[in-house]
Amino acid sequence: MNKRNKLANRDRQARLQAIQVQQKTAERRKNIAVYGTVLLLAAAIAAAVTFVIVDEIRQDAALTAAAEAPIDGVQTFEDLSRNHTETPVDYPQSPGAGGDHAPVWTNCGVYTEPISETRAVHTLEHGAAWISYRADLDPAGVEALTELVGERSYVLLSPVEGQESAVTATAWGTQLAVEDPEDPRLETFLAKYVQGPQTPEAGAPCTGGVDA
Repeated sequence: MNKRNKLANRDRQARLQAIQVQQKTAERRKNIAVYGTVLLLAAAIAAAVTFVIVDEIRQDAALTAAAEAPIDGVQTFEDLSRNHTETPVDYPQSPGAGGDHAPVWTNCGVYTEPISETRAVHTLEHGAAWISYRADLDPAGVEALTELVGERSYVLLSPVEGQESAVTATAWGTQLAVEDPEDPRLETFLAKYVQGPQTPEAGAPCTGGVDA
């Protein structure tokens, strides 16, 4: 009887050990599958992030290279006065690209109504760019310009009554007129002239003035 019991106990232990081995093997396989999935997911995320970063770097490099070259159609104006005045100024460009201006500047941002020209010119003196559009520009064009400006600092966007071109990009002493709101030269203009070398008062604020 004792011999039978011993054999039975050994058989149970052997079966128990076999079950434990199977459970551990299954658990190891499960862990390997989970870890493998996590690693593959992490690798995929890393690859996607790297692609986005590299693509942004390439785009920035291309935009910088384009900005360093002359922009077709840009006009420049020199020897511009910089006196403060409370009276209206008759600028030779539309809108004004520099000259005497109001003592207080217009805060940078997106405006849906015309803004003071003399205050905007003061903003240009601080290194801002002014994207102005003809007052009758279609809503799709206005939306495209709004997306172009986005949350950029040192940029004004507003309509200008009586403007000849559909869109005009203006920085101090510099101006570009285009007919297509999605003209790629507009983005290049911003890259080149926002706080660019033409700025009379680089680093001066684009806030702290007045809103339209």
